Amino acid sequence: MASAPNSIKDVAKLEELLSEPTRGAIQAIGALDGDIVVLGVGGKMGPTLARMAKRACELAGVKRRVIGVARFSDSALQRRLQTWGVETVRCDLLGQRSIDKLSDAANVVFMAGMKFGTTGQEPLTWAINSFLAGLVADRYRNSRIAVFSTGNVYGLSPISSGGSREEDALSPSGEYAMSCLGRERTFQYFSSAHNTRMTILRLNYASELRYGVLLDIALQVHAGRAVRLSMGYLNAIWQADASAMSLESLGCGTSPPNVINITGPEILSVRAVAEEFGKRLNRPVSFEGEEAHDALLSNAQKSYQLFGRPRVSAQQMMDWIAEWVSRNGTTLAKPTHFEERAGHF
Repeated sequence: MASAPNSIKDVAKLEELLSEPTRGAIQAIGALDGDIVVLGVGGKMGPTLARMAKRACELAGVKRRVIGVARFSDSALQRRLQTWGVETVRCDLLGQRSIDKLSDAANVVFMAGMKFGTTGQEPLTWAINSFLAGLVADRYRNSRIAVFSTGNVYGLSPISSGGSREEDALSPSGEYAMSCLGRERTFQYFSSAHNTRMTILRLNYASELRYGVLLDIALQVHAGRAVRLSMGYLNAIWQADASAMSLESLGCGTSPPNVINITGPEILSVRAVAEEFGKRLNRPVSFEGEEAHDALLSNAQKSYQLFGRPRVSAQQMMDWIAEWVSRNGTTLAKPTHFEERAGHF
């Protein structure tokens, strides 16, 4: 990103920024061999990540197919991906025969998962978050695989610790986090069994203007609702930076998998973030509850050593989000429920 714009005027400009590859991502894609398959491309982050992969190929001067795989209940998304040069495949990933029919690819980004609505649908949650990992890991045993996971697998950590590190003990709370740990363990097993090079990317939280923890807080302030302080601290990273790091990670996969936290460098106070949005949006701010001494936090120093620091700061994200919210910019209308401490989503 040559220079950050003062504002982002519309969704087209937003998606252009969200798909802008870093120099590291361009170099990594240029150094890889083979095509790239993005499994679960239909989620919040998948479309612009796939577009970034395609742009990185073009900027690196290499010919690579980028193939996005999803159910594509939204046919407009499928068409949009195709206009960006991303090939699309409709597929029910839970079907063994469907998985077997997918194109071979030297590089796989695994993004499929279920979080919201997991309470009451626990069997489906485990099928998508854990069982599917085995199908994919076996099908793509000869590929490099970047696996999206979540910082929720660590559980709550003291604010004073600076966030959980990759070597810390895991203590997932709730079936979502437990099933995500099941995903990790399954990929770890197949990585060792087949010597498959993998990275496991523990992400929290990717943010943009239509979705994310920062948007949640901004919308609460703008609407005059009390901001809950039950989860009083958080990490956030600009979604494009997280996407670039995940693509770059394809070049540093290992067996057993290389586990990498991906998030922003700041530990953000929910109270302070809400007050900042109050100033930007010219709204009074009220709160509910008190901050606990712990939160879901990750330390991402390892990722900065590998890929460099994020291009976009938390302050820049808040500037963009406040301006977006003030003019009623479109959102995905999908709250993150980051305040949830017991892991019930």
